[in-house]
Amino acid sequence: MASIACSRINAINRLRCSIFQTSYNPTSVRTGAKYLRARLRGPSMVKYYPKEISIAKLIKEFPAMGWVNHAEEQRLQDLANLKARGKGAPKKTKKGEPSRRAKRKRKSG
Repeated sequence: MASIACSRINAINRLRCSIFQTSYNPTSVRTGAKYLRARLRGPSMVKYYPKEISIAKLIKEFPAMGWVNHAEEQRLQDLANLKARGKGAPKKTKKGEPSRRAKRKRKSG
């Protein structure tokens, strides 16, 4: 029985790939074709999880209902208490105006 030449087998493989529309990869290099051919998972995951409904969005959308976000009210009350004790966030500087630290450096230096 005669063995088939290597070049003939390569030619047959190349022809087979062109017929069945697969990629010709004689050196068996990893191409990731399996993952590129796979269906994308993102759209089905987005469809699976429902849209998030937040209380804040509902209150903004339906102001006539008179709903109150107690967590937000408590947060605003806490911020007011901190500011009254002098523990609140510092005031933001206006655009183009140097920060307080930069002003102090310029005065002393």
